[in-house]
Amino acid sequence: MRSACLSLLLVTACWALPFRQSGFLDFMMEDEPGSGRPDVPDVTVHTGPIRPEAPRCPFRCQCHLRVIQCSDLGLKSVPEDIPDDTTLLDLQNNKITEIKENDFKNLKGLHALILVNNKITVIHAKAFSPLAKLQRLYLSKNMLKDMPANMPKSLQELRIHENAISKIKKSSFQGMSHVIVMELGSNPLKSAGIEAGAFADLKRVSYIRIADTNISEIPKGLPSSLSELHLDGNKITKVTADRLKGLKNLAKLGLSYNEVSSVENGTLANIPHLRELHLDNNALTSVPPGLPDHKYIQVVYLHANKISAVGTGDFCPPGFNTKKAMYSGISLFSNPVAYWEVQPVTFRCVFDRSAIQLGNYRKK
Repeated sequence: MRSACLSLLLVTACWALPFRQSGFLDFMMEDEPGSGRPDVPDVTVHTGPIRPEAPRCPFRCQCHLRVIQCSDLGLKSVPEDIPDDTTLLDLQNNKITEIKENDFKNLKGLHALILVNNKITVIHAKAFSPLAKLQRLYLSKNMLKDMPANMPKSLQELRIHENAISKIKKSSFQGMSHVIVMELGSNPLKSAGIEAGAFADLKRVSYIRIADTNISEIPKGLPSSLSELHLDGNKITKVTADRLKGLKNLAKLGLSYNEVSSVENGTLANIPHLRELHLDNNALTSVPPGLPDHKYIQVVYLHANKISAVGTGDFCPPGFNTKKAMYSGISLFSNPVAYWEVQPVTFRCVFDRSAIQLGNYRKK
């Protein structure tokens, strides 16, 4: 009798445990007429909480919160099943050749899209249309021949260097008033390929880099909001005042590794807040005019030019109180200047002697 009661208690306790089976076994053990399963009161059977479905994640990708990383997978197209709430999508270092119309159709909350180092040649004109909140678009190291159409107006950073783009049309950046950073370098651009007014809508941009291209002059109509302009490694032959007119916020100008032989009088007056001027590795025969009148400039790179003489009034104003910031760096090495003939008073507004670099000229 005691044995029978114990068996009954064990059977009852087993049926009272939470029901955790799922899938095929769950289907097989459903209560159906004739199943042979004993009737158990509802109070003793607990199904437990319903578990939510596992979040979607594209095959082979790594997903964490709203960040989807699908880099270095050899992908030939944008994967499907990208979660709708994704904010950052990393697709760099793959073999994607084309961006189709519906590749990002549900990603309305995407903030950053990384497509660096693929083989993209075509981007559908409507591919970026759903991305109303996109802030950062990285398209560098691809095979694009044209600027993408209809880029999101919300963009703050665009990096599209190292492609095959030869033209920048006036409509390329139309309505993109939120852009702060733009990288266009290492494209086969020519000055004639940059249409007048191409940068007109970039009202807030502070950083533009168009380096290592074939442009032969500083582009026209650069935005007045610029604080950094990098034009290194091009074929620019001269710096004229009209191309830098209105750039009152410019603090850094990079023109290294060009073919600049002259800087027009009055040019530096158009950029009154300039702090760094990079003109090394060019063809200058004299120190650019206007430096003594510049109140804020602190760094001037002039090495590897053809400067043969440096005068006492080339860098510093006559008095000691008219320049607000003293120089922290002047480089003149690798020029044919007889540095032992340069008068010490030439550098009277330099912060420290170690800030001056002279000598080491080798005739090519």
